[in-house]
Amino acid sequence: MQPPAASFAIAGVDEAGRGPLAGPVVAAAVVLDDDEIIDGLTDSKLLTAAERLRLARAVRLRARAFAVSLAQPEEIDAMNILEASLLAMARAVAKLKIDCARVLVDGRHVPRLSGAAAGSEVAAIVRGDQLIPAISAASVLAKVCRDRLMRRWHRRFPGYGFDSNKGYPTPHHLAALAELGPTPIHRRSFAPVRSLGGSAG
Repeated sequence: MQPPAASFAIAGVDEAGRGPLAGPVVAAAVVLDDDEIIDGLTDSKLLTAAERLRLARAVRLRARAFAVSLAQPEEIDAMNILEASLLAMARAVAKLKIDCARVLVDGRHVPRLSGAAAGSEVAAIVRGDQLIPAISAASVLAKVCRDRLMRRWHRRFPGYGFDSNKGYPTPHHLAALAELGPTPIHRRSFAPVRSLGGSAG
């Protein structure tokens, strides 16, 4: 008897938001359908915003399974950005509604999986977001989700330009930090924020 197809599933995993000074780090896990080819998948940073939105819609419609999760700024401050990124990845894999034989992660580090996913083979692949379609799909979902979250935060804290800089340390963002102080979503452990202290509330 052949084992169920789900046992052969391969998940691609990637994150968005390791470099910003504010906001969560977001990770996605995607299991693509071999019969549903999605043209144009690659590292989300190589795509325009319109291309990312188009591909994100295609992934959500045509993937066998996908999940998005995150680690909050306070978790980043408590454990460092690398560990928080891996935690968000592990959470995304745990949310998949399909068991995976392998989990392929962009980069050089792998998350510690738990629960039903603990038995999966896990491998890190440098530039995986450009080489493995499932990782590319995860890269796109994570980036689109994080950008949407930062636009929401812009409505609460409009002075920092989160709608355009997405929390990255642009000159405008750094100037706003110096003038207004950090918000509750700023990462206090990152040097430009740590040097200021205080809170914009």
